Amino acid sequence: MNGAESLVKTFLASGLDMCFANPGTSEMHFVAALDSHPEMRCVLCLFEGGATGAADGYYRMAREPAATLLHLAPGFGNGHANLHNAMKARSGIVNVVGDHAARHLRHDAPLKGDLDGVARSVSHWVGRADAPERVAHQGAEAVRAARARSGQVATLILPADSAWGAARRVSTAVEPGERHRPSVEEVEAAARHLSKPGAVLLINHDGLHGAGLEAAGKIAARTGCRLIAPFFSPRISSGAGTVRIERMPYPHTQMIAHLEGTTHIVCVGADRPVTFFAYPDSPSTPEPPGCPVLELAKPEDDVIWTLERMVEALGAGAAEPVRAEYSVPDAPSGALAPDSVAAAIVRTLPDGAIIVNEAITSGRAMPAMLGTAAPHDLLGNCGGAIGQCLPNAVGAGVACPDRRVVALTGDGSAMYTLQSLWTMARERLDVTVVVFANRGYQILRGELANLGVEDHGRNASRLFDIEDPTLDWGAIAKGHGLPALQATNAEALEEALRQANSMSGPVLVEAVM
Repeated sequence: MNGAESLVKTFLASGLDMCFANPGTSEMHFVAALDSHPEMRCVLCLFEGGATGAADGYYRMAREPAATLLHLAPGFGNGHANLHNAMKARSGIVNVVGDHAARHLRHDAPLKGDLDGVARSVSHWVGRADAPERVAHQGAEAVRAARARSGQVATLILPADSAWGAARRVSTAVEPGERHRPSVEEVEAAARHLSKPGAVLLINHDGLHGAGLEAAGKIAARTGCRLIAPFFSPRISSGAGTVRIERMPYPHTQMIAHLEGTTHIVCVGADRPVTFFAYPDSPSTPEPPGCPVLELAKPEDDVIWTLERMVEALGAGAAEPVRAEYSVPDAPSGALAPDSVAAAIVRTLPDGAIIVNEAITSGRAMPAMLGTAAPHDLLGNCGGAIGQCLPNAVGAGVACPDRRVVALTGDGSAMYTLQSLWTMARERLDVTVVVFANRGYQILRGELANLGVEDHGRNASRLFDIEDPTLDWGAIAKGHGLPALQATNAEALEEALRQANSMSGPVLVEAVM
């Protein structure tokens, strides 16, 4: 048994059996070890950012970490943006990154880079298996770290000589320790805050689905506080029958207006609210001046325990949360616009779908409408680095093969990781990809206006527009193995979505805005 084989055996013994991979030469012994263990599922991604984004989406739905297989510092760098998103989402991921053999590093080979440095910038834990006998132990530590504190990014650097050298041991990851819990006194103080007029309970992460969301709903029903989720959340259960919850708007002016009159904010599983960017003469935090913000439980803390203890403190065990009722908008007609797009999506959404949403401009009407749609889970871009949607949809589709995934993306962001279309086709994932072809980075036009620039000229336009040539999404889809449909008005979009959602395997729908 060599070091690479001991690592695969350690992963399997620890319950990690999923790997999204883009390997290179220094990882060939690990590839051979994977090949001899068919119980480890391996999914090829044609770009490292596709592998890291898929592992993020997988964790959000499976609640178990997957491995990625990346090649040296440049390969890890290619996956950096979606690891940044995964860190913000608190997703558990185990990155296995090959490195040169120790004796080769001193020669400064072309692919040598500061792997340890780039890994630490987007990893909660970094380990280097600097000898074959240490590979299994380090692998088990990586799995433990990925499961700790509600989910962490762990990166294991595997030098080639550690992978090919002889090893004799296999390890099993120990369970991570208990997460931090606030004191009973802190919970009771927060409960008193929420019982006051104008109070807000801001929840995220484990508080937005399952037992956490049910407990939050009871708290809101008992106290009358507003229940709010950030605009971007890793996973929120929404739609008919789920606990009704407000979504914070994205634009900073709307965030500030949304919290007008708020007297107290209690954060459970949520960081203190902050605007996405700074703007001239505008605050960075949206709460009213003087409004106290109590950060009761951080995202890495035991969020469900905290919410359930608050239910007990309030005597809210029998309270019935306010739930969303099923309601769909009228059939849309005419030109495609945010309202008609949202209506078409809501009217065609399958029960139990998983929505991966990276459509900020074209999808700005969706948060309000999705609240009364068919029940679904919604995955958002917590880190703001674009190019997350398509890889996240791959991971969600692998984790939940019995559920339809609906991936909503702009044409600009889709181009960052369009290789994920090929992976969807190869794995035959049931994904409906909706590309909003507005022919540009439209959100940047709004951001320019937010900064006080009223007019822009040729250079700005050429930096925002995606035209000349126009992207042919039908050809792009076909080239990656997907059938494609196109819609140029609301009626056609609704029909295309119904057709796509009923088909087996991935389908791309181009919505020409």
